[in-house]
Amino acid sequence: MLRILFGVFIILHGLVHLWPFVLSRGLVEYKPEMGWTGESWLLTSLVGDSATRLLASIVYVLAAIMFVVSGVGLFTRAQWWRPIMLASAVFSAVVILTFWDGRAGLLVEKGLVGFLIDLAIVFLLLVLKWPAVR
Repeated sequence: MLRILFGVFIILHGLVHLWPFVLSRGLVEYKPEMGWTGESWLLTSLVGDSATRLLASIVYVLAAIMFVVSGVGLFTRAQWWRPIMLASAVFSAVVILTFWDGRAGLLVEKGLVGFLIDLAIVFLLLVLKWPAVR
């Protein structure tokens, strides 16, 4: 049962990565209280807004796919789910840090909770070796 709950949580965590995709593609009207601005403290000054948003839309979708695949792998007890999930969490954490706008306001909306979840997943998988699939 715990395996199923963890798998559902992982898949939902992955799907949340689609929100920055929606914002970066302009599929909804942006409002400041949404948090994610589409700017990157690292990339915007180097490649500009347009390229930063395009790259963000690609990598956030990739992170979502990786989490969904690893969650499905956990459900099916596939042997490969653990390294894919670990790669997903590390990749997601790097993406969140890379596409943070560098400002301290609205940190939760900008991905702080997602970043902390990614760190918890890495901790669970590497340090605790949890969950064991039976």
